Amino acid sequence: MQKIIEQLRNKFQKAILAAYPQLPPEEIPLEVVQSTQDKFGHYQCNSPMKLTKMLGLKPRDIAEKLVANLDKNDLHGKPMLEDATIAGPGFINLTLTPQFLSSYTDEMLRDQHLGVPTNTHKRIIVDFSSPNTAKEMHVGHLRSTIIGDCLARLFEFLGYDVLRLNHIGDWGTSFGMLIAYMKEQTPEVLRGESTTDLTHLVTWYKAAKQRFDTDADFKKRSQQEVVDLQGGSQESLKAWNIICDISRKAYQEIYNLLDIKVIERGESFYNPYLADTVADLESKGLVTVSEGAKCIFLDGFQNREGETLPLMIQKSDGGYNYDTTDMAAMRHRIDDEKADRIIIVTDAGQAQHFRMIFKAAELAGYLDPKKVRTDHVPFGLVLGSDGKKFRTRSGDTERLIDLLTAAIDHADKILLERSPEMPAAERAELAHALGIGAIKYADLSCNRTSDYVFSYERMLRFEGNTAAFLMYAYVRVAGIKRKVKADIESVISNHHIKLEHPSEISLGMHLAQFGEALDIVAEDLLPNRLTDYLYVLAEKFNAFFRDCRVEGSPEQSSRLLLCEAVARVMHQGFKILGLPTIDKM
Repeated sequence: MQKIIEQLRNKFQKAILAAYPQLPPEEIPLEVVQSTQDKFGHYQCNSPMKLTKMLGLKPRDIAEKLVANLDKNDLHGKPMLEDATIAGPGFINLTLTPQFLSSYTDEMLRDQHLGVPTNTHKRIIVDFSSPNTAKEMHVGHLRSTIIGDCLARLFEFLGYDVLRLNHIGDWGTSFGMLIAYMKEQTPEVLRGESTTDLTHLVTWYKAAKQRFDTDADFKKRSQQEVVDLQGGSQESLKAWNIICDISRKAYQEIYNLLDIKVIERGESFYNPYLADTVADLESKGLVTVSEGAKCIFLDGFQNREGETLPLMIQKSDGGYNYDTTDMAAMRHRIDDEKADRIIIVTDAGQAQHFRMIFKAAELAGYLDPKKVRTDHVPFGLVLGSDGKKFRTRSGDTERLIDLLTAAIDHADKILLERSPEMPAAERAELAHALGIGAIKYADLSCNRTSDYVFSYERMLRFEGNTAAFLMYAYVRVAGIKRKVKADIESVISNHHIKLEHPSEISLGMHLAQFGEALDIVAEDLLPNRLTDYLYVLAEKFNAFFRDCRVEGSPEQSSRLLLCEAVARVMHQGFKILGLPTIDKM
């Protein structure tokens, strides 16, 4: 199906060319947007304002001529536009006919993809989550994991070939320290004779770091372990693999709770490509040696003193670092993975780093911005009730696993208070859905560039823009279908949606804009655009539920189909957000 906004843009493109054939088609400023208020109709064309300079005419005169040349019928020759009125200096307000909206919503319902076109020709890489091996995932990893998964789900639904990558920090000096410490203190673990968990690894890592900073002999042994590891020592690699496996098991527990699927491709994956990448950058004349280190100096990036900041691609001791790995990763993702778009989800503190990586990759010829789009997707902090970075009462960074289990426990208590008669097994399943859904939705419903205050009480409320409110609306739709006891597929086969009541028309209009909402998210990578859409959908459904009786009404079949369309759009919206769906609450 062609989205409504695209149909309108095509109509105005033709109207402009018919009214002003002297204009070059490729230079026509086409601007059709959704109306911000119902009183202005459903859509608005602002092209007359843009054409004023090109034509030397008043925008209102241009608007009148465009309306005179505007085809008001749909693709099948049936009335599409009920009204096209000129407002203010030259805005054209557009109102769709109830017949067109009825037909469009009905067609959406019957389309397995809800009328949203798919793109099967492009590959998108989404790099997200990215914890560090031998360290606990904490609240700081929450946003990258949830936002990245949501974007991956969105592009998968839109039909793209999506590669989900987890760029884990699993290489470098920290492993030399940890291996040296464990060889000394817990050699049986590294030999595979004894098992341990991530909690012990974290404790050992902290002890190793303290020794590294204060014990010169230990520091020397640690550095040698790094050399051995990077050189491919079998003993070192065995120890490293054991450490990675312990960490991987802990991370997977969290990914299972969150229903996250991601391919681990850590820094170690790119180790074989580092030397060649540095040599290639040198051969292109991009490298300058500064105090023994190999650097790329990029115009437009300065420190506070006004000095040009470098990308250090090889340290003075010959070692590689974060900059080297990211340059090699960019090269591999473009040359080997054939990415058409690369999306990297990290905290806002890394924004400058990735701007520099993208710029250097462009200078090196790895990245052609006309062929490959790159997006760094930054996000703000999760704050505690005191407005400071979210931490435990002891002042430590909150472990993510504790945060998630606490949310489930909070949800369980709320459900026990609301429905004490609910069977324990059913309540446990519902508490998991509500607790995890609440955390995800609270995060995604905030503009990702902003900080937000973490509050179990607020995110688990059943009113307002929360997961619980949306889930309850979905449950209400399911309840209507159960009450009517109709075979939905039979109703679909024998009836059609007919929108007549204002609340039906308003709900149908919003449903019809589902694909447009997804396009906006795909462009600006702000998941809160989708949560806002779903929240409004729930409100419009509640208004319809209040104003329009379904069971036993003359319009029962049509309204039942409208309810089914709401259910399917909400279900798909939840799926993109990574929220579980429930039929009873």
